[in-house]
Amino acid sequence: MLAEPIISLRGLRVAYGANEVLKGIDLAITPGSFVALLGPSGCGKTTLLRTLSGFTPACGGSITVNGRDIQDEPPERRGMAMVFQSYALWSHMSVAQNMGYGLKLRRVPKPEIRRRVDDLLSMLGLEGYGDRSVNELSGGQRQRVALGRALAVEPEILLLDEPLSNLDARIRLQMRHEIRSIQQQFGVTAILVTHDREEAMVMADQVVILDQGRIAQIGSPEEVYQHPVTPYVAAFMGAENVVDCEAERDAGQLVLRIPGVPQACVRLAEDGAPRPPAGPVQVHFRSEMASLDTSGSAGGDSLRIPGTIAQVSYLGGGYRCEIRTDCGHFFIDHPTPAHAGDLATVSVPAPALHVFARDPARAALRPS
Repeated sequence: MLAEPIISLRGLRVAYGANEVLKGIDLAITPGSFVALLGPSGCGKTTLLRTLSGFTPACGGSITVNGRDIQDEPPERRGMAMVFQSYALWSHMSVAQNMGYGLKLRRVPKPEIRRRVDDLLSMLGLEGYGDRSVNELSGGQRQRVALGRALAVEPEILLLDEPLSNLDARIRLQMRHEIRSIQQQFGVTAILVTHDREEAMVMADQVVILDQGRIAQIGSPEEVYQHPVTPYVAAFMGAENVVDCEAERDAGQLVLRIPGVPQACVRLAEDGAPRPPAGPVQVHFRSEMASLDTSGSAGGDSLRIPGTIAQVSYLGGGYRCEIRTDCGHFFIDHPTPAHAGDLATVSVPAPALHVFARDPARAALRPS
């Protein structure tokens, strides 16, 4: 039996003047889940978080928490706590004072504030830091203080507005797992805003991909990665190589051909995945799912596209090769050194191809 949602959005709309930013969001979030709002800048993810928290008013639709309409409630009465991108710590306060500030506003007795803050300092690896100024802390430590301040008020819902974007790469990787562990330990419902797909997949159990103020896809990290439902989602989730093909049906299979490239033909077995009708299609695939054949040998049930290596970059542990072909440029990851100017064939296994009906009015979106 499915749990009743803790948060339910119905037809949520937000506009800044004449510019409609959220265009009818329907979303149900179950208690204790970790949800990532994912998308590029301008897609509406931060506006959605701020509308949930009460900092941005909606112009249509509804927001309910545990069945209670909170549309007209101020932020402090919504049962939520937010960790801001900038952390928003008080520089004139100590670590303990920052973490206990929300409790002080709620007039919690001092002994109880001290107990909760001490527990959080221990849990967050900040023992002995309570009397320090936040100005003396590293970025990762400040992030922990901001997280502790949010958790101190024991919220049902924790909102995270790109909390790791100001950290260096090494600390960011560590904090992903720490925040996820803390969320599970407290059992709070967490909603994260991020533009980093890897961050969303590592931290969340449900990913909501936004596209120009609308939800493009909702699913587990595995679902949105392995089974994107639109070209936009495929490209945003890393399948940025795109080739135009012609599709036809034959004996229950979808046959893909590239016009002008006779050897580029592959059959896709029916595996239950939605398939577009016969006709013009656009095919997406990931750099790491393809291989580069410099021997010219045929190989398996793959889409094979002959071309020339244009340039090679070392990624550490492998090489990223740009391949020029008669049907476009592709980037392919290759385990061994390759040389610009050599002939090579891009080989993409049939299961790694994401196929969509081609919309001539809208080219595939390639997020930066």
